Amino acid sequence: MTSQTGFAAIAARLEGQAIELPSWAFGNSGTRFKVFGSAGTPRSVEEKIADAATVHRFTGLAPKVALHIPWDEVDDYAALRAYAGEQGVELGTINSNTFQDDDYKFGALTHVDPKVRQKAIDHHFECIDIMHATGSRDLKIWLAEGSNYPGQADLRGRQDRLAESLSAIYDRIGEEQRLVLEYKFFEPAFYHTDVPDWGTSYAQVSALGERAVVCLDTGHHAPGTNIEFIVMQLLRLGKLGSFDFNSRFYADDDLIVGAADPFQLFRIVFEVIRGGGYGPDSDVAFMLDQCHNVEDKIPGQIRSVLNVQEMTARALLVDREALDAAQSSGDVLGANAVFMDAFYTDVRGDLAAWREERGLPGDPMKAYAESGYQAQIEAARVGGTQLSWN
Repeated sequence: MTSQTGFAAIAARLEGQAIELPSWAFGNSGTRFKVFGSAGTPRSVEEKIADAATVHRFTGLAPKVALHIPWDEVDDYAALRAYAGEQGVELGTINSNTFQDDDYKFGALTHVDPKVRQKAIDHHFECIDIMHATGSRDLKIWLAEGSNYPGQADLRGRQDRLAESLSAIYDRIGEEQRLVLEYKFFEPAFYHTDVPDWGTSYAQVSALGERAVVCLDTGHHAPGTNIEFIVMQLLRLGKLGSFDFNSRFYADDDLIVGAADPFQLFRIVFEVIRGGGYGPDSDVAFMLDQCHNVEDKIPGQIRSVLNVQEMTARALLVDREALDAAQSSGDVLGANAVFMDAFYTDVRGDLAAWREERGLPGDPMKAYAESGYQAQIEAARVGGTQLSWN
């Protein structure tokens, strides 16, 4: 456990930490082989929001819920916004979907047919209209576009068409809104992906303007990638817009953040803090992008936001003066020791006390298990169609 002096010095910086939850994390999910149903799964976007609000009530860390269109389509978004407010949360990022329509088999924003491209652009215009109704700041775009075989597609032509399409979308967003372009190095395209890395995303958004930024999904990198270096570079360039936090063992596994490599999460958060991407003066959004395939969804999200909070506390405990001194003097092992001392510091007891001081349960996982909410929704949500991403 930390000394009270050590934790007390960083406690104030934990205030206001916010981690946006994805609505789809509360629906049924799985792999391309099987999507598993589970008792209590939401049958409407309102029930998704209610579950997300439950995570926030137990943790104080999740004040916003991201929507995915068309998965979360409703007739009245102003009413949905009001409902979220009644539940104690806000509606956050609007995520577009151009990967589940037959017309997009060979691309959407990059398609050779201008009619298909315009259809995809119009979908994003619809998302922007939804943003106006929900009060959302960010339009996040992830593209499942690319090719499977050499010679199948004109790589340069696709980049040019992507730039034109993104420009049309960017011109439509409001002055207080942002276009956030996500990247992923493979899948479902396997020979090439149109936005495979941070450099391509950076090149595309830099050509658009100040309100176009990059989303970094922690599961969207090749094995061995130094993700914290990418975090540093995007912060240095002023183009890191948001995170999609999750864990991967092999590919884009979308598992609970910190489950596969807690030390990586620590390193990433440290670089965010060091680069000015954390705190009330930062525009960098923390968000989860996870699927709970075999575990209960609400406690899975609770565990996730607590993991981010814990690694944030540990990263804040790094003795920056000692680290700077060791780095400046070339003390390799000394610098590493400073880093590792913070990582190995057990802050769980201090965080529990910190929560209790703020009227939150010291152990949110235990409190949720004892609350009866899971049994309540399992009994109430009988009949209807459970929501899923497919």
